[in-house]
Amino acid sequence: MMNQHKRKALNAVKVISNQLLTEGVHYIQLEKLHEFQAGQVIALAMHPNDEPRLYSIASGTQRPYLSILFDVKPDGELTPPLSKVQINDTVYISEPFGKFLCKEQPATWIATGTGIAPFISLVESGLAQNIQLLHGARTIDKFYFQDVFQKELGTNYLRFCTTQSGQHIIEGRLTTYLKNSTNLSTNNKYYLCGGPQMVIDVREILISKGVSYDNIIAEIYF
Repeated sequence: MMNQHKRKALNAVKVISNQLLTEGVHYIQLEKLHEFQAGQVIALAMHPNDEPRLYSIASGTQRPYLSILFDVKPDGELTPPLSKVQINDTVYISEPFGKFLCKEQPATWIATGTGIAPFISLVESGLAQNIQLLHGARTIDKFYFQDVFQKELGTNYLRFCTTQSGQHIIEGRLTTYLKNSTNLSTNNKYYLCGGPQMVIDVREILISKGVSYDNIIAEIYF
């Protein structure tokens, strides 16, 4: 979930499905009212007069639905009830908007947790040519949509796991990998999506490697 945004008009949509991916993490498909660009977000609320929250769209532009990926914040106002929605329930969303479109290629995408959401949309939309994706997670089951990324990106999809090991898994933090890298391109764009600390840490590492601040674009999840 991203930080709140200035109020946008909300429209009623039906829930198509609510899938529990891992404990506390849901992938919800919603009725698609408007076309969108991969990388954009929607504002979402349970009721039309609630204060909405922002979510990256986590489905390709050609899908007949619009989806979001989120983890439940136990003390949050929105995610606990949102996690319980059922098919044909109603929620309220804005038209898609936002500029995290990741159109520059070649590029490196970096994500942790549910910050993988916009990259799901980009890959499903066929927009991942000349892309390397660094994906960090605590456990292997939290590499959401890893099968999609492996199929589309092949060896350009790198998974970093901090607590488990497995086939094609790099043990440790992706920040450690970046610190130890000696051949990072300083001309490529770097697109970061995840929690504030990850974004801060990765940005500092990239800048220390000679990457321009202007070549680092971030979408921060709170």
